[in-house]
Formats: sequence, structure tokens, C-alpha cells
Amino acid sequence: MQIKFREVMINVATGGVELDKQLPPVLLLHGAGMDRTVWSQQTRYLAHHGFAPMAVDLPGHGDSEGALLSTIAEMAEWVAAFVDMMALGPVRLVGHSMGSLISLEVAARHPETTERLVLMGAAAAMPVHPDLLGAAERNEVLAPQLMTAWAHGNRAHIAGNPTPGLWMRSGCQALLERAAPDVIYNDLSACNSYEAGDVAARIECPVSVMVGSEDKMTPPKATAQLVAGFSEVDLQHLDGVGHMMMMEAPDQIRDLLLQALG
Repeated sequence: MQIKFREVMINVATGGVELDKQLPPVLLLHGAGMDRTVWSQQTRYLAHHGFAPMAVDLPGHGDSEGALLSTIAEMAEWVAAFVDMMALGPVRLVGHSMGSLISLEVAARHPETTERLVLMGAAAAMPVHPDLLGAAERNEVLAPQLMTAWAHGNRAHIAGNPTPGLWMRSGCQALLERAAPDVIYNDLSACNSYEAGDVAARIECPVSVMVGSEDKMTPPKATAQLVAGFSEVDLQHLDGVGHMMMMEAPDQIRDLLLQALG
């Protein structure tokens, strides 16, 4: 569905059903260079299990219009304003990778906006390898290639797609290659320069964190550093799964989401 916000059209996926504002709202935020389609295995499921899911294309991503937002702080303020405009709040925020950083900042800056947090592929810091950042700045295909290679667990490199006949890595690379020029560089730069500070300590709502044992982009050790800052957290370890967990293990993620969202 298309929603006009700040004079531009923002694209939101609702699981193929009309948005029911009487149901608990769930806002799903994608990672760097991606869009709402990474949540395709979860939005329809949530829509038929008592929630009102909204997987949003951030400005300049996917089918959303508008200028790119260059910092995690700007993205967080945009999300908080979007929730306020939609008169949804408080919402359950589900963030992946860059989306997890945005979710953290929204919850810390606007506690009245956030009822629960679910973080996937999350860490307190997300430094980006100089080779990847350089390739993204030059809009080279090497950037999607590197991201795709590092983002998937071992099984996803050779097989394991829940949709028979499709190769998961190739699909992810195609998604990243569809991004408009400068989108990947913008997002990776935002992640690379983000400083969490005491953000975890300022979170007041319930928090669930999911980490893949084969995540090379936000490895379990980095996730542990973030988790240590929460006063209370539900931590779920996913064996044999990489950074793109919602695509690599959609059934497991759907079950864990239902538990985490309450």
C-alpha cells in the first residue's frame, strides 16, 4: 500500500490484507540497501495471526519516494514521526541489521512510541570493511556481491532455500542490485558511523534479540556486547543460520516472532 507522508509516497507491505488498526501494530524495518521484501515470509504470517504488520520501504528504498536519510538518528526520527502520523503507537518494532539500530534509537528517544523491540542481526556497533564501503561509494557490483557472501550462513551458500528451485544468495544479490545509486553507500556509511553509547540502558520496553551462529556481519560476540547493556532481554540463538535469518530460517523466525511479540 502507498501512504503519503511528508509530501512523498511511502510504500508499506501489510501481508496482502487491509491494515486493521484494531490489531496490535508491528512495524518491520529492513537492513542496508534492502527493502520491505526481505520480510515477505513474515508479514503475511503475522497478518493471519492477530497482528497488523507493516514492512516499510525507508525513503529512497524500494518503492518509496523521498530523499535518503544519512544517519541512524535521522532514520529513527523519521520512523517515530511516521508512527505518530499513522496514529498507531505504541508499536512493536522489528528491526534487521541497520533496522535494528534504527529500532534501538526509536525506543530510546521515543519510549512512548515503542511497546516491544525485536532485534535481528544486531550489534552495538556495525563497522563496515573499507573494501565494501569503497565499492559501495563507487556503485560497483562488488558491493552487493560482498554483502551477499558475508550475509548468509554456510548452508545458504549451496542450497537450503525454503522456496524450491531458487538460490538464496542470488536472490539477495538481485535485491541489492535493484537499489538506486548511492543507496547502499548511504546505508553502510550510516551504520559505520553509528555510535550506540548507552542506548541499550535507556530502553524501557521488553526486548528480544535473535542471533545466528554463522552471522559474519554481526557475529554472536558483537551481539553479546549489545545484549549486556539491557537490563532484561530474551536472547535466542539460531544454530547454522547467518545474518539473513528471516530468509534463511523463515519458519523458525515466524515462531520466534509470535513468542516475542506477545
